[in-house]
Amino acid sequence: MKNKRLLILGIISLATTTMKAQNKDYLDPKKPIEERISLLMKQMTLEEKVGQMNQYNGFWEVTGPSPKGGDAEIKYEHLRKGCVGSMLSVRGVKNVKAVQKIAVEESRLGIPLIIGFDVIHGYKTLSPIPLAEAASWDLEAIKKSAQVAADEASASGINWTFGPMMDVSRDARWGRVMEGSGEDPFLGSKIAVARVKGFQGETIADLARVNTIASCAKHFAAYGFAEAGREYNTVDISNSTLYNVVLPPFKAANEAGVRTYMNSFNILNGVPATGNSFLQRTILKGDWKFDGFIVTDWASIKEMKNHGFAKDDADASAKAVIAGADMDMESHYYVAELVKLVKAGTVKETLIDDAVRRILRVKFELGLFDNPYKYCDEVREQQVIGSKANNDAVLDMAKKSIVLLKNEKSILPLKKSGQKIALIGALAADKTSPLGSWRIASDDGTAVSVLEGMQAYKDNTLVYEKGAAVTIGKTTFIDELVFNTSDKSGFEAAKNAAKNADVVVMVLGEHGFQSGEARSRTNLDLPGVQQELLEEVYKVNSNIVLVLNNGRPLALPWASEHVPAIVEAWQLGTQSGTAVAQVLYGDYNPSGKLPMSFPRNVGQCPIYYNNYNTGRPVNAEKNVFWSHYTDVEKTPLYPFGYGLSYTSFEYKNLKVNQSEFNKEETVKVTVEVTNTGNYDGKEVVQLYLHDLVASIARPVLELKGFELTSLKKGETKTITFNLTDKELGFFNNDGTYLVEAGTFKIRVGGSSDSGLETQFELK
Repeated sequence: MKNKRLLILGIISLATTTMKAQNKDYLDPKKPIEERISLLMKQMTLEEKVGQMNQYNGFWEVTGPSPKGGDAEIKYEHLRKGCVGSMLSVRGVKNVKAVQKIAVEESRLGIPLIIGFDVIHGYKTLSPIPLAEAASWDLEAIKKSAQVAADEASASGINWTFGPMMDVSRDARWGRVMEGSGEDPFLGSKIAVARVKGFQGETIADLARVNTIASCAKHFAAYGFAEAGREYNTVDISNSTLYNVVLPPFKAANEAGVRTYMNSFNILNGVPATGNSFLQRTILKGDWKFDGFIVTDWASIKEMKNHGFAKDDADASAKAVIAGADMDMESHYYVAELVKLVKAGTVKETLIDDAVRRILRVKFELGLFDNPYKYCDEVREQQVIGSKANNDAVLDMAKKSIVLLKNEKSILPLKKSGQKIALIGALAADKTSPLGSWRIASDDGTAVSVLEGMQAYKDNTLVYEKGAAVTIGKTTFIDELVFNTSDKSGFEAAKNAAKNADVVVMVLGEHGFQSGEARSRTNLDLPGVQQELLEEVYKVNSNIVLVLNNGRPLALPWASEHVPAIVEAWQLGTQSGTAVAQVLYGDYNPSGKLPMSFPRNVGQCPIYYNNYNTGRPVNAEKNVFWSHYTDVEKTPLYPFGYGLSYTSFEYKNLKVNQSEFNKEETVKVTVEVTNTGNYDGKEVVQLYLHDLVASIARPVLELKGFELTSLKKGETKTITFNLTDKELGFFNNDGTYLVEAGTFKIRVGGSSDSGLETQFELK
């Protein structure tokens, strides 16, 4: 291995020291970008081109002396020779400036690096996890959240995020559901556009601004359909599911101008996504005319050998680049193999040229050639990161993400004075777990805890008891968690506090590192002894508000039956406790709706609202032979689109402007919504469609429109939806979009399982 590394260094050194740049016309900002790319590429050696396709992780104290020996020295020399196109996990102005200086001032052509990082739901100041943000159904707030993340990341030297994740997933066992927008392709598509524009700006030209960053649509494609919800597992889906469920958010992102895609770890039709030409060349670069670049997921070129799809390093490299993967993240294969493969005739240099042109295009769009250090302003770094404005924005996002699942006996909102409240649960005082799994740029212990949030309301008597720890031992991003399954020593103190309280607030759920990448579960209950703690406290005081901290839908049949109030608070980021307290006390009326169905138990998974009818959907014959379970209802515990408010809403007068339509005509749907309760509030008005008969069976319901509307108590508004061919059609198994004549049912309401219904005919 050592000799191989030395050989690579020797080849690169020889190629780059024997040739000098003739001119730097490509630095002229007056020239069009495509011309500048062409001028630069004419001067690049094959080795330098391949170097642009090479991405390395951070690897040494970059502001210190140059490294000696090992991988660090090789990577350092690659930087100096212009054979690194991007780096990830290098952050902070001083560090980014140091590595950029090597690439720009020591390499022959001075091509700047693009600096990538996982800015998933914030940089230092964290918004709620993406699944929680999706529960807001507030596209402007979601876009603002991405803008805050881009503002802070760019101030720290970063110009590219590996997000947003737009994998549709129907299986709560898969830990990465926390990183996406849930189970629905329509909602997922809208959120994908909001996040892309939040990171990048409204147009590609906005990438040149100092406070925007390039975004990355991931994971392409079908990663969210991993079998059994197990991370990195096999995917085997139909073309109908691929075209109608998986691809729409990715296509919407492309239309919004997303500049990069990341391929996924899974196989599709037996072919790893990294080596899948159908996905990358036929669909993305061909049909969709995407002109940015594709980066592999971490070492996914190397993993094609484990899949049994590539026999060795060279074979894996050839298959990846031929299939359309432009940049190699941390396999180290492209830089080692591609020059040899081109010279041997195995890989055409035109494929290399195409990949490099795409990478350079994004660098020019970011303005890196005009000012390689544009993201390296230490004054801006100090002013932007952790600012009050950013904290205010993530607090607003956190409040909008909370979903009220149950509120019997009007236990909520809490009174602001005269109540004795017992606050119970280790997560109630936790200042780290609410930050979630992807908090790698933030600092532990920086979240506002629920305890701190409730202590701000000083006119009640608040007593806190831990009850029981959730985990035992260290909790890190890379280690398996160990859960407390035996220590109940705090139960009695918790019960005593509950006995003397008017209301008990229990904060229970998942640790922040229990969801996310590689955090699959086969049980979706409250981990450890938390369920037992809940039941023991209930015995002494049933007046419980259960506040859930979690990164995925949980199975909560006992709580749903017994506990009078349940608040889905997810993992809400930096301002978590403040947001929860303001909702509990009624200073903010919850308006969130579930972006994923909550199962009754894990045996229902995957469970989703937009399912298909079977041949025996109901118990028509009054016997056992119909599609159901014998031990539990087949419906979810809490369905997609569900969420309560402290007020109530009434729907009436659902109308379609005519009974029959021709194709390409707009179907106008109106409904009146009235706030019939005692509080001002917001409602997500949802429109669902069912195409009754089609050449390919359609789901029983499909979300095709929604509007978040504010209503003062007693106020009525008329909500209008316009349906076009874009909403009325579907993709067949060849990927052709069809709009077919027939009968369409419409449902409009506040959830996928309720609402007013009507229908119309399409000729």
